[in-house]
Order: sequence, then structure tokens, then C-alpha cells
Amino acid sequence: MALTCVDDYRLAAKRYLPKTIFDFVDGGSERELTLRANRQDFESLWFNPRTLVDVGKVDLTTKLLGKPISMPLMISPTGLAGIVRSEGDVAVASAAEQADIPYCLSTTASHSIEEVAEGAGGNKWFQLYFFRDRELTRGFVDRAKQSGYEALVMTVDLVRGGKREKDMRNGFTVPPRITPQNFFDMVSHPLWLMRMAPHLKDITMGNVKGLDGAGEGVVALSSFMNQQIDPTISWDDLSWLRKNWDKPLLVKGVLNGEDARRMVDLGADGIIVSNHGGRQLDGAPSTISVLKEIVDAVGGDAEIILDSGIRRGADIVKALALGATACGIGKSMLYGLATDGQTGVTGVIEMLRREIDLAMAMTGTRRIADISSDILRSRVFFTDHKI
Repeated sequence: MALTCVDDYRLAAKRYLPKTIFDFVDGGSERELTLRANRQDFESLWFNPRTLVDVGKVDLTTKLLGKPISMPLMISPTGLAGIVRSEGDVAVASAAEQADIPYCLSTTASHSIEEVAEGAGGNKWFQLYFFRDRELTRGFVDRAKQSGYEALVMTVDLVRGGKREKDMRNGFTVPPRITPQNFFDMVSHPLWLMRMAPHLKDITMGNVKGLDGAGEGVVALSSFMNQQIDPTISWDDLSWLRKNWDKPLLVKGVLNGEDARRMVDLGADGIIVSNHGGRQLDGAPSTISVLKEIVDAVGGDAEIILDSGIRRGADIVKALALGATACGIGKSMLYGLATDGQTGVTGVIEMLRREIDLAMAMTGTRRIADISSDILRSRVFFTDHKI
């Protein structure tokens, strides 16, 4: 099939992956209200195009955390990418390096901090969950520092795991197992099965493997993670992290302007507006709906990255018009990885690049710095209501 947009990559991934795996990648929590809102709320924003502007050359380059990047996009952290393709995180990081955009590795990635650093260069960040054992947490920080990661991302919205009902109904396990419940699902996706069968026993959480008390095998590692994720994290922990990390520090999972302002006051260099892709609290607001509140609260004192729901380059331009510095993709990236490995990830990135260029040109915008709320209208008919 012709791949003309990210939604086409999603359909290709759905054909390639067993339903159990696709739902893990694609799904959200409970009724998926937030998952749907992440997409639908972009539709309430219409462009306010300007004409007779010379857009013969549109420049997508910008800076993020002081570093030049080729476009206002980063790869958000996703756990267990190796369940989609065995090359997983290294392939994604390599695609990001090739595209000259940042890549953020998850604590629960299939490949370790060191493996990704060895396998891919570029602008790499590390996403950190706080463990009850603070020495283990410090160990992640030290490993990221020693491996040359450029930024640290503290995730704050996983004090409990979301109720992901699709995974529960599917009997999702890691590694995937063929059971009477999913037998026909698995065997009806032979390409994934043949490609992944030699690697299923090796699926792991690369950053947790080998830690004291973690045990062996991904089941034991998952149990260890669930026991170690600390629901008591507080503002003191953000202050502690700031003292122990001397490079850019971002906080991910923020949906409230007051929280964002306090995080910046405590030393955060960036705020990632995220609801975990709709996988945590169902009924949490979409990220685009709270973006302006957070931008106003931060007041230009930190970078603002919008994560969750990006499917089009136009979505990115809309987010930038509301004050974001850049956007992150997680699910969209995994669709590309499933479809064609590293080449598929590159395909998604370049699709979004072309769409950003198109949306900017059609709104009469030549540079990223020129994008403002003037290019948007709210979706109200028969009015001239700008954002």
C-alpha cells in the first residue's frame, strides 16, 4: 500500500503486528477518552492562512535546549520497542540521528543506555523513573552522564500504572506467548512471528537487567519495576535531581500550569506536556487543550514540548502557534518501526517534515520563529475569532 501519511503507517503496522502487540502499542487506558481527545482536539483549531507571501524557501530549522535541530520534532520515550522489531531502540535512535532531531530513551527500553550510546550517535536524552531505592535512581543518572546523554527527562505521571483494558482482555504478556486465546491472532501474522520468533526469549528491559534484586527474564524485571516505581515522589525529588544533573533537565507528564511554573522555579529547563499518550488517567485533558495554559504559566522561562496525539505536520504547526517549542512522537514512531524498521521510522519523520513545510507555506510562514497564534482560528463558524 502507498504510505501517504502517518495513519497509513498505522494501518500497515496493524496488518503486520498481532492484535495483542498492536493494541499494546496503539491503545490507551479504560474507555480511551483521553486517547481520542489527543487527536480530536487538534480538529477544533483551524488555520488562518495568509496569501501573497514569498514562501519559495521555508526554513524548518530551530533550536531546542540550545542545540540546533533540523525541525521542531523529537522522539519521545517508549518502553519495550523491541517487541515490535528486535532492533528496537537502536534503530529508532539511529533514525533520529540521521534526521538531526533528539531521541529520548525510556527507562523501560528494550536496549540499555550503553547499547544505544554505542549503536547510535546524535542528540540523545534519557527518561527517568524514580525508584524507591534512590541509589538505583542515582545509578541511572550516572550511567546517562557517563554515556554522553545530553538531557534528562523526569517522568512524573506514573505513580500508578494505568488500567489498560485492551491489554487485559488480550492477555498481553512480555514476552508474548502463543495461547489458546491468541493462537489464531499470532499465526495469522506470520511475517512478525517468523521475524521475532528467534528473539522473543531475549526481549528484556535493558536498563533494569542486571540490577541487584531484579532477577532474570522480562517477567521478573517487570515485577521488579512495578515494585520499585515510587508513588511518593515529590518536589524534593525534583530538587534532588537538579542538584545531581548538570545538563538540561525536563519534566514529562505535566498537564497543569501551576505545576509547570513551580517546576521551572525549581530548575527545570523544559516541560513536556504529556498525558502518557492516553495510557494513564482516562479523562485527563488532551495535551493541546492545556498547552496555552502551561505556556502562559512558564512565560518563556523554559522550553515547552507537546507530546501525545501528533499524527500530522499540521498538528506540530498548530502546537507551535500556541507556544510550544517542539513536539514529540511516540506511537507514530512505533507505527513506522513496525512497518519497516529504521527505514519506517525515517519515513514517518520525513513525512512529518514535508507536512510541516506544507502547512507553513500555506499559512504564509517562512521560519519556525515566525509561527504565532495569528495563523490559527478556533473552529467557530461565521465569526472571525482568532486564538
